[in-house]
Amino acid sequence: ALVAKMRTSLRDLRRALVGEIGMSNELDDLASALNSGFLPELWRSLCPDTQKNLPGWMEHFESRYRQYVSWIDNGEPVVMWLSGLHLPQAYLSALVQAACRLNKWPLDKSTQYTKVTKWVNPDDVPARPTTGCYVRGLFLEGAKWDAEHMCLAPQDPKVLTTELPILQIVPVEVSQRKLQSTFQTPVYVTQERANKMGVGLVFEADLTSRMHDSHWILQGVALMLNVA
Repeated sequence: ALVAKMRTSLRDLRRALVGEIGMSNELDDLASALNSGFLPELWRSLCPDTQKNLPGWMEHFESRYRQYVSWIDNGEPVVMWLSGLHLPQAYLSALVQAACRLNKWPLDKSTQYTKVTKWVNPDDVPARPTTGCYVRGLFLEGAKWDAEHMCLAPQDPKVLTTELPILQIVPVEVSQRKLQSTFQTPVYVTQERANKMGVGLVFEADLTSRMHDSHWILQGVALMLNVA
């Protein structure tokens, strides 16, 4: 629907600019947004939530397209670019359901656990795990990841966000989930985070921590799929 709307709206705008059709308010808004470098509202209503400007969004859009094409042609990626999915929550839920069918776990007593790996480059990951997946493209706000000690650490001055290394998502039974020395970090779609209804929250990642949870809560620590 998004690609079709982009194609038809740009075609109509071109026709309106040469006088073949009238310039509607919708087309006028489209032309103004394109000229100013903003994502047109006509397209925004059909795409995942974002705070990016038009050049950043187009780069993101093309990367999403390439991931979907590769998925169709070559199978599921070894490392999934989570922010490239329209509904990342649905993908993560499907992983838990697949693990439940494989291991004969009750779905209502199953969940997921996360582990930060040492990999930064997706090409270094040898293969997909039997259950769950590896994901990339998560940005840490309010803290940084200490790659040496493999835990959360205070963020560096004047650095607002840092990219997290590749994250492994592991489906587990609730009774087997170990949360000791971890901070349950909310993962949001954008830096606007979530509204009062929870829209914008994707899941919670378990990040190893040597400090009390209250420290990270006061720092507003969270993970984002999209940064401006």
